[in-house]
Amino acid sequence: MHELPQTFLTILHYLVPGLGITVSVTLIALAIGFFIGTLMAVMRIYGGPFLRPLAAAYSMAVRAVPVVVIIFILYFVIAELVDLSPFLSGAIALGVASGAYQSEIFRGAILSVPPGQMIAARAIGMGRFTAIRSIILPQAIRIAIPAWVNEFTLVLKDSTLVYVIGVPELLRRAQWVSARTLEPFLAFGTAAAFYLVFTLVASRLLGSLERRYKIIQ
Repeated sequence: MHELPQTFLTILHYLVPGLGITVSVTLIALAIGFFIGTLMAVMRIYGGPFLRPLAAAYSMAVRAVPVVVIIFILYFVIAELVDLSPFLSGAIALGVASGAYQSEIFRGAILSVPPGQMIAARAIGMGRFTAIRSIILPQAIRIAIPAWVNEFTLVLKDSTLVYVIGVPELLRRAQWVSARTLEPFLAFGTAAAFYLVFTLVASRLLGSLERRYKIIQ
């Protein structure tokens, strides 16, 4: 019984570095997915006969393939050509996968912006690209925040998949320390608590962002 606090401290000592890796992988993947998703959504709506089907094919193909397969492709094929570390391979793979889902989120948000705003922007002499960048996208991103919060939690959970290429993220380290201490419930329970707290904190922050930038109808 006296060993339980010491075991818990040992588990924390193992898990905290993994938490940093999990947070880093998640944030990098979300940033990459945000860039790809926004670009693909704009191409899908305003891209014309060549770019529009290209963006649609990307979205469909990536969403149809398991995320772990994308991680393997990045690590065992692409990383051989451009010398990527397992950490970057995993983060980029998750970003590519998230980009497909975020493209659908932003496509729906862009379509929610009244089309009259693009017409009005063009009527006052604004170029199409400028109108998309200055009028359409700022509103679409604000509309997309609630759905994007859900995508955040999905990417956080998918970050556990990078363990397949040897990245010692939170769940992987929980597995190690579980084997060492023979306390699987305590190890995985602590890891689950970290995921829960991180999700709650991020959801509160994004919720504040949503309320602050909510579009008043």
